[in-house]
Amino acid sequence: MPTGPALLTDRYELTMVAAALADGTADRDCVFEVFARRLPHGRRYGVLAGTNRLLQALPDFRFTDEDLAALRDQGLTDSRLLDWLAGFRFSGDVDGYAEGELFFPGSPVLTVRAPFAEGVVLETLVLSVLNHDSAIASAAARMVTAACERPCIEMGSRRTHEQAAVAAARAAYLVGFSATSNLEAGHRYGIPTTGTSAHAFTLLHDDEESAFRAQVATLGAGTTLLVDTYDVDQGIRTAVKVAGPELGAIRLDSGDLPTLAAHARELLDELGATGTKIIVTSDLDEYAIAGLMAAPVDGYGVGTALVTGSGAPTMGMVYKLVERDGVPVAKRSLGKPSVGGRKSAVRRHDASGTATAEVVTSEPVLPREGDRSLIVELVRGGELCVPTTPREALTAARAHHQQAREAMPAEAFALSRGDCAIETMTA
Repeated sequence: MPTGPALLTDRYELTMVAAALADGTADRDCVFEVFARRLPHGRRYGVLAGTNRLLQALPDFRFTDEDLAALRDQGLTDSRLLDWLAGFRFSGDVDGYAEGELFFPGSPVLTVRAPFAEGVVLETLVLSVLNHDSAIASAAARMVTAACERPCIEMGSRRTHEQAAVAAARAAYLVGFSATSNLEAGHRYGIPTTGTSAHAFTLLHDDEESAFRAQVATLGAGTTLLVDTYDVDQGIRTAVKVAGPELGAIRLDSGDLPTLAAHARELLDELGATGTKIIVTSDLDEYAIAGLMAAPVDGYGVGTALVTGSGAPTMGMVYKLVERDGVPVAKRSLGKPSVGGRKSAVRRHDASGTATAEVVTSEPVLPREGDRSLIVELVRGGELCVPTTPREALTAARAHHQQAREAMPAEAFALSRGDCAIETMTA
């Protein structure tokens, strides 16, 4: 059964390759660019995520005998195409923004230079990885902002595809989430994992106290006890009775969270558990998190709103041919135009180091003081420029994102709908 990424693509990529092989255009030197024409409505910036996941997949983008058999079964029987696919090895160059970078409409976040057939066959994989991961990261970044340094935990595994869950945990951690519930994300990327129990564990036992005693006996008094299965007040009293005032945390997963959190804090303090933290969950998004800012909450568990469309709308990235044999080419369709020519991009900063504009141009950029080039070399001749492990790549992307955020103007982080944080200047 096929196991690599080669079939994670659309059929029309291969029909284009077949036609290009037939008419002799498959080897024309081409440049493809990935960019978003616009950000989701009201968003002030996007966050690029998934680049290193994509680069890690590139060496495995091969058409095995099983893959080719699967294509034949689907009616792709052109012998010239199948022979070309059997020998496919990406030999081109890839440049782009560093993973974790902030981007804006028109930002050339990834550039692929290769013979047409090699470049076009990567399109679907590139877009599926970058669109998904960047959407998650962009939504998660807003939640981190709303949390104002209180920790956010990613808990979306049960609300999405099993592999998407791992990618989502990675993207959320990249922008500042502190941990995930997903064990594969912990194994693959070294993300801290956390989790204690659900309501089912309490309901399994004859009473709440028995459930709490079993959990504390196994995990210690520093565990987090879920106190809202029956009655919150009684749940808190029972939790402190069982674990003592050293109880690590309680979790609230339903009800009017601001009111419940305030009452829970008062009750915990009254019972002597002044160091016990309050963690809240229950379909939180950035607006719900912001609404809890005045409440005595110590951390947030975020799931559904992060990994589904309501919290992470698609970034709408596209993969467009912008140059052919050194000649700029552009799409002119109404409402969906592209700008021809391979782009350069720099971010302008004022004397204080605050970003003021992004310059995207097909001409050389005349450098100014405070400019930071955004394009880095990623692949040359089909080989990764800086081979790295998945964990190392994530650590570097997380650090780069933090640096990029620190240079943004304060209005970039407003949750209200507004214009892009900085102006994009194109030429």
